[in-house]
Amino acid sequence: MIQFPLGNFTVGSGELFFILGPCGLEEEDFAWRMARALKEITDRLGVNFVFKASYDKANRTSVDSYRGPGVTEGCRILGEIGKELGVPVTTDVHTPKEIEIAAESIDLLQIPAFLCRQTDLLAAAAKTGRPVNVKKGQFLAPWDIDPIIGKLKHFDCQQFAITERGTTFGYNNLVADMRSLPWMREQGVPVIFDATHSVQRPGGLGGTTGGDGALAPVLARSAVAAGVDGVFMEVHEDPSKALSDGPNQIPLSEIETVLRRLVAIHEAAHPGS
Repeated sequence: MIQFPLGNFTVGSGELFFILGPCGLEEEDFAWRMARALKEITDRLGVNFVFKASYDKANRTSVDSYRGPGVTEGCRILGEIGKELGVPVTTDVHTPKEIEIAAESIDLLQIPAFLCRQTDLLAAAAKTGRPVNVKKGQFLAPWDIDPIIGKLKHFDCQQFAITERGTTFGYNNLVADMRSLPWMREQGVPVIFDATHSVQRPGGLGGTTGGDGALAPVLARSAVAAGVDGVFMEVHEDPSKALSDGPNQIPLSEIETVLRRLVAIHEAAHPGS
């Protein structure tokens, strides 16, 4: 099993960790509020925490939708949050040039699902020496990650994980197949489950994406019982006012309860890990 350090824990070692944060970097003060609140909660629970927010929502359904502050400003904000709060930070990267900028301050480079097979992107991420998290495309079977793993290893990347974020199921719908989690882990790679994107309804609201956010904790509980290394959940102080992916995000007021349950399931299902 691939293992690599991230902050003060080791991915792939059996330690459960959580990637938490808002979908987008809406404004700097908002990002700091969310990061501080999540740090306080995760410290209180004693769980491993990576802060996440996207500087550019590059694949929004509508051209009129909010995207974010951009790579330079966004990575500055995330880098400063990581340093001051002492937590690893992650964000999506979309081009080799963006990767060069992000690698200066981002601890875990995230390859978006729609770009998961882009060879130049994987090569650029590997070149930085930073750990890489590849989100499995909605169009891929679990065993289709093998060529992605092969590309990363070809480019001398030995620190990476794969994230399951649901599979296309008919029109405007996704399904999370829990069988995919052990199947992917059998390939020797740490697996993260993205609970909030797995309940998306892509384009389901016409000009925007809908979703069933209330089901995200349910799927997260199933994934932890199945044996994932990490859980990814987008969290917002008021999802109804979020500028992107509001229907899928978990309210900040509920996340501590969600995390407590996930930790309890992990301890019961995987004692001694």
